[in-house]
Amino acid sequence: MTSEPAPATPGDAPPADGLASPRDFDARYGDGLGLGVSLGGGGVFFVAWQVSYLHEMGRRDVHLTGADRVVGTSAGALVASMLEGDRLGTFHRELLVLAKLPKLLGALAPSGDLHPSQLRAVGLFRDAADAEPATIRAIGHAALAAQTPAPSVMARNVGLVLARRSWPSAALHITCVDAYTGERCVIAKEAHVGIARAVAASSAVPGLFAAQPIGDRRAMDGGVSGSGTHLDLFAGARRVVVLALTDGSDVAQGMMTTSPTATQDEMRSLTASGTEVFRRVPDAVDPAMLMDPAAVPHAIEMGRRQAEADAGELGAFLA
Repeated sequence: MTSEPAPATPGDAPPADGLASPRDFDARYGDGLGLGVSLGGGGVFFVAWQVSYLHEMGRRDVHLTGADRVVGTSAGALVASMLEGDRLGTFHRELLVLAKLPKLLGALAPSGDLHPSQLRAVGLFRDAADAEPATIRAIGHAALAAQTPAPSVMARNVGLVLARRSWPSAALHITCVDAYTGERCVIAKEAHVGIARAVAASSAVPGLFAAQPIGDRRAMDGGVSGSGTHLDLFAGARRVVVLALTDGSDVAQGMMTTSPTATQDEMRSLTASGTEVFRRVPDAVDPAMLMDPAAVPHAIEMGRRQAEADAGELGAFLA
């Protein structure tokens, strides 16, 4: 169980908008759900891997559409929106020519030199070894102070990639973090937030992109919370499919607000709630290449190959 960050001072009350959702397995947010899907964060590389993996599964008649809850975080927010919006096949074809799609690169892989204020926020996030409230707020405040392109730029580019304005399904839930209070927020259809804005907020890596206006909040990447998968949102569900960047076995030191044991602890807590889990991670990950479009062809082939090997197992899990 992880306590949610409190406001910086007693007088700085967060908005009463219903978006804040403390990370808490004891809350059993997933009670009553038959099937959940968690698509985690991991940059352009993981967007390509997830899209390729899910597309190949679909080709083999193994589908994750129709899940009771689909939670997308950062890269996974974009993919989850594609999955629920029935645009995965089209997006898969676009990924094959990623280098020729400026709109996608502008949405997910900023280029050029960063300002010192951006580097400060990026560095704080990269080096954060825990998800303590003070740690998350320090990253968020640096993100708010960073000299980035206007929030509207990223939201517009994400909208072009998604090619839709309406929320794709009631099952879709997108995570982000209030950059000022440090609260984990979960955006669903009933929040009446535009899908492009929600995905942009979930993908707003501190320092690289501007924190996005979500109502009266300014929200940053959903992974700045000690979790890239937010598995507590499924606690108590019958079955959950998790596509994550790592299973934690290769994490030797804390970084990006994730402690060395956080990923494995999260999985243990989910299974302890009575949930059956199918989890898959990429066969190989180079952290230095997560935001590099040059990694996309390799990620596509890796995702296709792993899905080919997993189709029977996942199909049986979903049956």
